[in-house]
Amino acid sequence: MKRLLVLTAVALGLSLNAVKAADEPSEILNVSYDISRELYEQIDKAFSAAYKSEKGKDITVNQSHAGSSKQARSILEGLDADVVTFNQVTDVQVLHDKGNFIPADWQSRLPNNSSPYYSLPAFLVRAGNPKNIKNWDDLVRDDVKVVFPNPKTSGNARYTYLAAYAYALEANNKDEAKAQEFVKKLFANVPVFDTGGRAATTTFAERGIGDVLITFEAEVLGTRKQLGEDKYEAVVPPVSLLAEFPVTVVDKVVDKRGSRAIAEDYLKFLYTPKGQDILAQNFNRVNDASVKAKYAAQFPETRLLTVEDVFGGWDKLSKEHFSEGGILDKVFTKR
Repeated sequence: MKRLLVLTAVALGLSLNAVKAADEPSEILNVSYDISRELYEQIDKAFSAAYKSEKGKDITVNQSHAGSSKQARSILEGLDADVVTFNQVTDVQVLHDKGNFIPADWQSRLPNNSSPYYSLPAFLVRAGNPKNIKNWDDLVRDDVKVVFPNPKTSGNARYTYLAAYAYALEANNKDEAKAQEFVKKLFANVPVFDTGGRAATTTFAERGIGDVLITFEAEVLGTRKQLGEDKYEAVVPPVSLLAEFPVTVVDKVVDKRGSRAIAEDYLKFLYTPKGQDILAQNFNRVNDASVKAKYAAQFPETRLLTVEDVFGGWDKLSKEHFSEGGILDKVFTKR
């Protein structure tokens, strides 16, 4: 009798596991920032192959791309993202602050504050660098037209704004008024504000507008490689701002869909040697020591300021700069 009960319990357990596996979805949605399309196509292919090899199950990772801030709003309005891979902490944090989609401690769930890679705002100029653009102060000259997206919809553009502001603070002994005047001039030199980073790249490279494109270093180097190293030059300024790329499972969605295990495996893959290698191949800076050493030659030296050191952290920054009526609203000149 006892043996029968044990066998029954084992069979029931196996049955429940089988039901659980059957109920687990075979696809997830990664909602990401605008310029990450090609990167995550490669990540998804490698992850799906690894998942199939390890667990014997086919997995499809669907993608959604737009400006990071716009994507965050879409999730708040009902887009069922299993994971987000954004380019700004505030666009992830809003998922907690305005809907409890994720817990308050989301940054502690994965290494490096849940940022598997990082970058910085850099410049793409045309061959020969005809306007001799080398640093942030060159961008506010009267003879220079600058291209980057709208900071209201793009995390990419917000980093440009913050990097320029941080540079101006340092150059002017932390004079806030002079820093604000500096970014006002920068905004005034932008002929068109696209909604996302990839559209801004198109405006610069395909439409031929502007003397310099400001975007993440990964986009600068990738665009130059794709469109011709004889046509463009990459300029990494001597000082810029650390741009982290935070990721998280969207708890409210994965618990509803039963996709938590797959979503967590997907994000953990970004930290594996294979994931880190793909990220670095695509000109993103990584923290894995061996991968970092392997790709060191492709990344110029620069001094990276941080949001914490310059602005007192993301909470303080968001209130002072990005809230309604904040500093960004006061200095932003939209054409």
